[in-house]
Amino acid sequence: MSRSPLRRAWDWSWVLSFIAVLLAGLGAMASSPNIVFILADDLGYTDLACYGSRYYETPALDRMAAEGMRFTSGYTSGPNCQPTRAALITGQYGPRTGIYTVGHIDRFNWRRRPLRPVDNVEQLPLEKLTIAQALQRAGYRTGLFGKWHLGQDPAHHPAQRGFDEAMVSMGRHFDFTTVPPANPPADAYLADWLTERALDFIGRHRRQPFFLCLHHFAVHSPYQAKPEQVARFRDRAPAPGHADPVYAAMVASVDESVGRVLAALDEGQLSRHTLVIFTSDNGGVGGYQREGLEGGNGITDNAPLRSGKGSLYEGGIRVPYLFRWPGTIAAGARCDEPITSVDLYPTLLEVAGASPPADHPLDGHSYLDLLLGQPKATPRPPLFWHFPGYLGQGQHTWRTTPVSVIRDGDWKLLHFLEDDHLELYDLQVDLGERANLATKEPARTQELLDGLQSWRMSIQAPMPTPHVP
Repeated sequence: MSRSPLRRAWDWSWVLSFIAVLLAGLGAMASSPNIVFILADDLGYTDLACYGSRYYETPALDRMAAEGMRFTSGYTSGPNCQPTRAALITGQYGPRTGIYTVGHIDRFNWRRRPLRPVDNVEQLPLEKLTIAQALQRAGYRTGLFGKWHLGQDPAHHPAQRGFDEAMVSMGRHFDFTTVPPANPPADAYLADWLTERALDFIGRHRRQPFFLCLHHFAVHSPYQAKPEQVARFRDRAPAPGHADPVYAAMVASVDESVGRVLAALDEGQLSRHTLVIFTSDNGGVGGYQREGLEGGNGITDNAPLRSGKGSLYEGGIRVPYLFRWPGTIAAGARCDEPITSVDLYPTLLEVAGASPPADHPLDGHSYLDLLLGQPKATPRPPLFWHFPGYLGQGQHTWRTTPVSVIRDGDWKLLHFLEDDHLELYDLQVDLGERANLATKEPARTQELLDGLQSWRMSIQAPMPTPHVP
């Protein structure tokens, strides 16, 4: 039986509408910018020349700063790697993921202290929607090469968490292993090998929008570097806090990796269509001697910032943050507005033109307007940290005890949970956090404490409990 002319017209109209929607979607995908996110491990705030080092050499990262934007108040959402990585990948603070630190709470002997830590989640919960999954929905090809540290069993591996391609490695810089196995050359240096994987990914996906995560294990211990790089720094005059030639060589290898990525984008005529981000997962390993902690002063120094990795003082959580997007981000720009790990997810969604997920609350706020040089319509909401555990340093001292933190504007309040003592700092005039103003500014202290307590209640942040030996 033949169909009526009206029915045939309706069918054709439906097909044309479908094609129009499909073409519109393909057009949006084609115009979506590429995103490259490069994450160093344990790189301190002053470990780049463009952030003040006079010993380490970082020409590629200095070029990123010269051709893009440098943030002076970039923060991680945790004082060590796992909570920061969870915050970056989910856009959520620790109380939502349960990831506060690295490993089990028995990693340090908390039984000598008055509080029992909150149990730590060691793998990213499977119900969490990662930024990779969100960008996949928006038409991106996704890849991660390097350190993941949010679970390596098949269910938690990044290949099952939104990355089309994923190769995980950490723990060694030479003679390393990968998951899944890849049989790298016997003399391969991990930073170089990961960079090769990233360049291959860029080359194969240059004609479609891609999201690439290059997560270096450098400059994390063990401190191992290529001999030819070490030789460059062996006779160099030391600078205050920066003097180790092996560590300097590791910094140089990370910088070399960034340079190779930028060169590949330039040569492939992709730079003007690619946002490149560089940062670290926590502060540098150093600054402990000034705090009276055991174990020396670490491998580097975060001065003028206080303390280092494992602390909620600035040296543990303030890190370099660089953005390059030629033609979109002004060259040589500097931004003093604070940003933090949970802000990455909503920012990348806005960059990609994707809608926030309806079933996955985001704690961060997009800073795309800052990258574009536009004034923010409303003031930046406060930044928060909640660390309900302990991180030791030596046998008898601690990088941090349980603490919650709020930064609002230039003011930062730390609420230490063992004894309820408060520390208030004006970061505008006291970046080294030496003058505790809590007793001199009682009204401001109470206002910030009220805001911190309201946030903890709203996010249902679990608190450590009394420990009775």
